Amino acid sequence: MPYRRCGRSGLMLPAISLGLWQNFGHVDTLENSRQMIRLAFDRGITHFDLANNYGPPPGSAEANFGTILHQDFQGYRDELVISSKAGYDMWAGPYGNFGSRKYLISSLDQSLKRMRLDYVDLFYHHRPDPDTPLEETMTALDHIVRQGKALYVGVSNYKPAEAIKAIAILKQLGTPCLIHQPRYSMLDRWVENGLLDVLEQEGVGCIPFSPLAQGLLTDKYLSGVPANSRATKNGSLKEQQLTPETLNVIRQLTGLAQQRGQTLAQMAIAWLLKDPRITSVLVGASRPEQLTDSLKSLDNLTFSADELATIESIIPAS
Repeated sequence: MPYRRCGRSGLMLPAISLGLWQNFGHVDTLENSRQMIRLAFDRGITHFDLANNYGPPPGSAEANFGTILHQDFQGYRDELVISSKAGYDMWAGPYGNFGSRKYLISSLDQSLKRMRLDYVDLFYHHRPDPDTPLEETMTALDHIVRQGKALYVGVSNYKPAEAIKAIAILKQLGTPCLIHQPRYSMLDRWVENGLLDVLEQEGVGCIPFSPLAQGLLTDKYLSGVPANSRATKNGSLKEQQLTPETLNVIRQLTGLAQQRGQTLAQMAIAWLLKDPRITSVLVGASRPEQLTDSLKSLDNLTFSADELATIESIIPAS
């Protein structure tokens, strides 16, 4: 496993990190989650990414992760980078959402209890809050670090202008922004319109989520929609996204991946990691075999000029 420096910090992250957004909640099998987390650690994935509302139900991914840590990882805490977030709807009422100081600090306290931890290594504000002053949100992150409840802080889903302001406030407070977690894939390239340049200039790391575009960048849907696949559940991937145009793009990319000796999913992860501004890529998995397949992307991270030109002709930057 190669490790990359996170921006201009002292922290190194694995090129591939494991996200627990889906498939780690109470509706899932704990033993399967355990096998994936153990496999990840054995293969050099030291970073595990969670959020308060991951599940379902919300909070259950953290609770299950805490159980697995307590049972299987005693003595390994200092070999792990554990991150969590708050920003989306977590509990009913006026204090369980967005970016107030009240919500962020209370949410992290709850997360630490669920995971049975004294601190997280990294705590994110999960999304911008249009109503709470950004100074309040960033001051709360600074306070959390000074309390010792997080070693580093970051932001997620912030557009370039929002990120610039957040980074500047945190720098002034003396708690630098470590990393930004945006949605980014071959099919969703909005971060190339300024955000990556901002992060590079400010010395902030970048860890994309949804590198496979919720499963679009796989061969899963080339012959139709399989039963019980993510597209059938009308959640983060909707069946109407599987347009003929999108499927044609996927087929062309699959052909190029085969020429490289990779699956489309492996090439999609490698394509993100080709950029030195990317610290790590967050992958998900529903079973150990999926994670093993994603890790094979590390076998070929080099793209020729012709390959890059072909990709640009198939999916030009937006």
